[in-house]
Order: sequence, then C-alpha cells, then structure tokens
Amino acid sequence: MAQGHKFQDLEETGEALVAFINSSQTENLKRMKDEHRVLFDQHIETKRIATEILKEEAQIEESVGQRLLDKEEEKKQKVRELENLAEQLRQCIAKSQITDSELQFLKGELESLRNTEQELETLQSEVDEDTTEVIPSAVYVAQVYYLITKIKWEYDTPPKILKGVHYGSDLATPINIDTSIRSQIDVSDQLWAFVSTEW
Repeated sequence: MAQGHKFQDLEETGEALVAFINSSQTENLKRMKDEHRVLFDQHIETKRIATEILKEEAQIEESVGQRLLDKEEEKKQKVRELENLAEQLRQCIAKSQITDSELQFLKGELESLRNTEQELETLQSEVDEDTTEVIPSAVYVAQVYYLITKIKWEYDTPPKILKGVHYGSDLATPINIDTSIRSQIDVSDQLWAFVSTEW
C-alpha cells in the first residue's frame, strides 16, 4: 500500500510538473510571441523609414542630377555665347583694320585734292590775270571781224556747229554749219562768200 501511495505521489508530482511545464511554455510562448510582434513592428517601422529615406535620397539625387544637367547646358550656352562674341570681336577688328586702311587712303585722297585745289586756285589766278589783259583785245578783234564780215556769232552752240547771222545790206541770212561733215576749206569758202568785196 505504501508503494501505491508512492506511485500516486509520483503521478501527482508528474502531473504538476507537466502542468508547470505547460503553463511555463504557454507563458514563454506568449512572451516570445509578444517579443516577436514587437520585433516585427520595429522591422516594419524601420523598413518604412528606410523606404522614405531612400525615396528622399532618390529625389535629392534626381534634383541634383537635373541641376547638374541644367548647369552643364548653361555652361554650353555660355561657351557658345563666348565663341560668338569672340567671332564678332574678330570681325570688328578686321573691319577696324579695313576702316583704318580706307581712312588712310581717304586722307591721302583729301591731301591730293587739297593740292589740286591749290593748283587750280593758282591757275585760276593766272587765268584771271591773263583774262583782264586778253578780253579787251579779244572784244576788239571780234568787233573788227564783225565790221568786216557782218556776221554775229552764237557762242552757246554744241561743239562742231557754227551758228550765227550774216547781216547783209538788204537781208539777214542765218548760218548753221556742221563742221564735222564738211571740210575746213568748204566752211572757209562758204563764210568768205558772205564778205563783201566792195569797200
């Protein structure tokens, strides 16, 4: 009987031990489950934060990349503008050199014209001096010719054309001779025909 009692005690102890283990496992499992849930929630939060950081980083990289592309394009534009300005400067320098050359040429021409003007003034002065002496005698000779020939000439005629009027005793005869189609002898003979031989 005592042995049966031992078995009963042992059985009760085993049941108690199993109950303890079961309760312990349940508690441990619950605690482990709760810790796992906390860990999982932390993992999800960390993943969310990491995703946001990666998105922000991607946006920053895209923004920086776009700014870099804009700066590169701006740099190319500035280089093109600089090349255009350099070309315009080269053209202006070339034009300036041409203008300087033309200016020197024009200065030479102006100096030459001034010299020519001075020569013309000198020549005009000499002609004026000669004219004051020659014209009275030329007028006198023209008057003598008119008295002899009775021909009054027109002086504003085209070259090679002789125009005038012969005032004869009875009649005035117009004269219009084209010397380019007639010989000097014919012209001379026709004019001498107007002169009267009666004195």
